[in-house]
Amino acid sequence: MSAAVEAEGALGLFLELAAIPSASRQERVVMDRCVAYLRDLGLDPHEDPPPLPGDQAGNVICRIPATAGETGTPIMFCAHVDTVEPTAPIEPVVSDGIVTNAHKTILGGDNKAAVASMLEGLRRVLAENRPHAGIELILSVQEEIGLLGVKALDCSQLAARIAYVYDHSAPIGGLVNACPSQYSIDATFLGRAAHAGIEPEEGRNAIAAAAHALAEMRFGRLDDETTANVGTIAGGTARNVVAERCDVRLEVRSRDHERALKESQAMLDALAHAANAAECELETAATLEYRAYKLRRSDPVVQIAWAALESCGYTPELHATGGGADAHVFNANGIPCVNVANGMQLIHTSDERIAVADVEMMVDVTLALVEGARTAS
Repeated sequence: MSAAVEAEGALGLFLELAAIPSASRQERVVMDRCVAYLRDLGLDPHEDPPPLPGDQAGNVICRIPATAGETGTPIMFCAHVDTVEPTAPIEPVVSDGIVTNAHKTILGGDNKAAVASMLEGLRRVLAENRPHAGIELILSVQEEIGLLGVKALDCSQLAARIAYVYDHSAPIGGLVNACPSQYSIDATFLGRAAHAGIEPEEGRNAIAAAAHALAEMRFGRLDDETTANVGTIAGGTARNVVAERCDVRLEVRSRDHERALKESQAMLDALAHAANAAECELETAATLEYRAYKLRRSDPVVQIAWAALESCGYTPELHATGGGADAHVFNANGIPCVNVANGMQLIHTSDERIAVADVEMMVDVTLALVEGARTAS
């Protein structure tokens, strides 16, 4: 079964959206389709300016005012429309109840399966005249390259007091309640070029300096809550030239913010020590990409999600992860937000897939969350 098959509801919308390429900063076409869908529902979505010059699209915010007389908790849903870069066309196919890509690249279920489930959920709220305490939907851009879309969002404009993203690759029932801080470190060693065979002593090898720095660091899983990684290293111009420049990209993540800060400082110290020893200049930039948060089982945002999943026949469980998501930004801005697993599998790979049943069941979860927020005090 190909994407051209007649499919309705969340599945049909997902097949359509997944087939539209929308790598980060190239979300215009898929965002236009989502906006058209919302307008067809009689809603009035608003699009913010793009986060950076040259970007194609900004975040889209859509609001549905509370049903008259409802005094529950306003709720917000968020899903990102961008994907990691595809390396081949995207042609969603359905076989034995599983959606995959006919070509060897990503499917884009991360996060378009969530987009489809949320949009279909809103359609049903309106079509079935379901009472609610106010709903906001955010379709974000550039999540995959550092949560840049929601980082540019003015969260003070939001009325929601609880929020949910569906961006956790795990079976439905999982609720992410603990996520890390991430520090990114960009380092550039600047040495001195020289002929490697004639006068190497006149050179200052930036690659060698970087290598000494890396040798002093620890990478991988440092403890149950902390990881560290060197992602890229690049430098030099030719085999017979002492390398004048070397660029290194590193990161530290920890669900203990102070530990993340400590390990990132240890990296910076090792970089500085190696540069001094090699008589190289050093340029560094350390960026806090997002800050750790932990939600408790007793927090209302978790309680509502727990009850919603149970009402849909799932057994909820709390998950601690090492990844980042738009939920980080909402929690940092005082809007409690849970990342809800929606059944995505093998995301960011050519084997990415999701079950048709999971795409459709997340519509029921969406409706249960709306109802739970309505009846919450």
